[in-house]
Amino acid sequence: MSRTCDVCGKGPSAGSNISQRGLAKKKGGVGRRTTRVTKRRFLPNLQSVRAVINGQTKKIKICTGCLKGGKVQKAG
Repeated sequence: MSRTCDVCGKGPSAGSNISQRGLAKKKGGVGRRTTRVTKRRFLPNLQSVRAVINGQTKKIKICTGCLKGGKVQKAG
């Protein structure tokens, strides 16, 4: 559970890499052709920060959305 946000629980999500070849019809070609589809992972933007939790300073991993949203109070 190292790649999850300790506040909201956001973690990795799955997606696809799509490789294509050819020129678009709009640009005068015969169209784009898909040649390969492979799996990939989208990882959350996690930052390691020292935050005040229940009056104590702890080091946690937090996503930048929670950090910018002010969901934790940074220590120091």
